[in-house]
Amino acid sequence: MVENRPFGNFIAYLTLALGVFIVAFPVYVAFVASTYDSATISNGNMSLIPGDQAPVNYYRTLFEGTARTSGQSVGGMMVNSFIMAMGIALGKILISILSAFAVVYFNFPFRKTAFWIIFITLMLPVEVRIYPTYKIVADLGMLDTYTGLILPLIASATGTLLFRQFFMTIPDELLEASKIDGAGAFRFFKDTLVPLSVTTIAALFVIQFIYGWNQYLWPLLITTKSSMQTIVIGIKQMLTTQDVLTEWQIAMTTAVLAMLPPVLVVIFMQRLFVKGLVETEK
Repeated sequence: MVENRPFGNFIAYLTLALGVFIVAFPVYVAFVASTYDSATISNGNMSLIPGDQAPVNYYRTLFEGTARTSGQSVGGMMVNSFIMAMGIALGKILISILSAFAVVYFNFPFRKTAFWIIFITLMLPVEVRIYPTYKIVADLGMLDTYTGLILPLIASATGTLLFRQFFMTIPDELLEASKIDGAGAFRFFKDTLVPLSVTTIAALFVIQFIYGWNQYLWPLLITTKSSMQTIVIGIKQMLTTQDVLTEWQIAMTTAVLAMLPPVLVVIFMQRLFVKGLVETEK
């Protein structure tokens, strides 16, 4: 039984409120900056109360673009980032769940060795293998394409490990019952494993969507056309070394817009995400 300690609860809520303030205050300042004009921000006259330039700034950012982004609107960048993030998340889930299914339910030579080779790739992120990966993508003619943005990043040792650990908790009786019903391997996978893995899939989707949305180095290398730029690259291009040349209201508007899709994904999938990570049987 958990004891009711008012002072302890007060400290806990105070700590939580302080943490939320530390995280949320810079976001609020960015939102406020997105509602002022450039002169007000550059002169340091911006207050903590939103201004009246929000409609102009958000319309210009979403649909018109700036000179520093070669006229590419942030709306187009968000579409590119969304396609890339969705492709990476769905691709990682598909490959991870199939590889985990093979490792757990099929007997073949060097099965454990294959799993450990997959697991060791955690020590080889894209930054480590950036040159050979770029060389292969360039030779295959996938520069400035969605395929080039997505395909090299869809393998996931983390996802394979997550699904493997979950599959190992599923009773063998389910597999035996499927065999008695005449179900083959694919039907057992489709009708039994996938429905049971919904929460795990949701948890992995949230993690990998945010991972794909925040990618910077890989899109920077393989995209040369402004029409293929992602929103993270767009934010970087808007920031110059000289403050007088930076349109801070547009940069802050872009930053606010860039936060919306990951936040919405977390909000709408929060219950499944938490359940997929903390269920005791996992």
